[in-house]
Amino acid sequence: MQESLNTSDRERWYDRPWAALLFFTRLPLWRWHQPPRRCYQSVVEWWPLVGWLTAAVMAATLYYASLVLPYGVAILLAIAARMLLTGALHEDGLADFFDGFGGGGGDRQRTLDIMKDSHIGTYGVLALIVYVAMLFSLLHAMTPLTAALTILAADPFAKMLSAQLVMMLPYARNEQTSKAHVVYRRIDTRAGILLAIQGLTPIALYIYYYRDVLQWEWLIALPSLTMYFLYRLIWSRLRGYTGDCCGALFLLTELAVYLAVSIHFY
Repeated sequence: MQESLNTSDRERWYDRPWAALLFFTRLPLWRWHQPPRRCYQSVVEWWPLVGWLTAAVMAATLYYASLVLPYGVAILLAIAARMLLTGALHEDGLADFFDGFGGGGGDRQRTLDIMKDSHIGTYGVLALIVYVAMLFSLLHAMTPLTAALTILAADPFAKMLSAQLVMMLPYARNEQTSKAHVVYRRIDTRAGILLAIQGLTPIALYIYYYRDVLQWEWLIALPSLTMYFLYRLIWSRLRGYTGDCCGALFLLTELAVYLAVSIHFY
């Protein structure tokens, strides 16, 4: 029995990316394999890799739906497809983030309590409405092909940037009060290199493809500045990060990528 327990707890090379897919999507991969629990502490290190999948689903839905449906409908279907794939995990974080920071009144503990509450408030509803409206408008300003390629680049890149929060701030809660009961580990050098490869490869290919059209400095600078200012806000209010902060940071940073691209294609 002890030997069986040790074998099942042995970490394999694919356990950590598998855990990230289980954590950040609603794919029923647990039916085939359940990695050791400690692997969930490193899911952020593989977050951009999951972004390759979520971006592919969103981009393919947008492009191929636009061939047979009005472009606006295709964009809404693409947004819905990613939400279904992730279980609206990041959108939930965005709503909680704005509820907490909007209704917390500058009090750290009250902000954390509001963010932990499963109910959505006025700030959260308004944030989701404005976010979806901006996402729709920015994608609609591009052609279907450009929008699809931009999604493929923006999703992993924004997740790579947002993952830096784990290295820059301590966790704001303790493990017992975490909604997911998972505290991400600090990213070491090896994991940081893998993270950079996952996030920078798609955006580098995108910049090369549009090298004669886009100013790559804006494409990198605008989301990076967005990430930095949100980091400063989170530090000043919470002195640490939560999962909701990571989710909100990803969506807003990704939005900054679309904004930078739309400025050039408008």
